[in-house]
This record gives sequence, structure tokens and C-alpha cells, in this order.
Amino acid sequence: QVQLVDRGGGSVQAGDSLRLSCVASGRTFSDYAMGWFRQALGKERDFVAAISWSGHSTDYANSVKGRFTISRDNAKNTLYLQMNSLKPEDTAVYYCAGRDRSWTARFSHEYDYWGQGTQVTVSS
Repeated sequence: QVQLVDRGGGSVQAGDSLRLSCVASGRTFSDYAMGWFRQALGKERDFVAAISWSGHSTDYANSVKGRFTISRDNAKNTLYLQMNSLKPEDTAVYYCAGRDRSWTARFSHEYDYWGQGTQVTVSS
């Protein structure tokens, strides 16, 4: 079993940066691919970014490409999401997720483990 703890959310102004982290425990972190999803109030949970077990392969939603960077440090069992040039439409609860496969995926049903979520609020 895998436990994921999301950290780093907060309230920022448009154009600011924020870095989220997700600390994993319970299994060898490098065994599985990871992703970030977000859910705005009243909306479905959407894919944000994903990274393979090695970190060599990444994937991004079009809405965040060029602004967000996903990375991982397998030695620290930690996943990151660097968010730059934040916009009000980035406001959501952000969730990290892990899946029992080594390659990336875009759909929430393909992930097996979830963090508790961390709120990001961007004001204009």
C-alpha cells in the first residue's frame, strides 16, 4: 500500500509561482508513475501532469504546458509540481496520484493511490 501526502498549496496573486510537493511512503517510490490532478469547485477532476517512474518521460495538459513543471526525486520519495505564471483559472484543489505502472497516464481511473489534496487559490 502507498500513502501520499500533498503539501505546498496556498493563496497567491496572478503571475506568482508556487511549488507543490507530494511525499510518498509505504512502497519503493520508483516502482510507480505519478501524476497531478486538480478539481475546481463544482467541476470534475482534471489531469494536470504526469511523470514516469524514472522521470525521463513527462506529459502535460495543454492548459499548463510551458507554465508548470512536474519532477520527482526518487531518493527523497517526493513528487513536485512547480507552477509559474499562475492564473485565476488555476484555482483548484490539487491532488497527487500514483499508479502501479511505470509509464504515464492521463485518466484518473488509471491511478491507484491518491493524496488528500491541497488548495491553490489564485486571485487576479
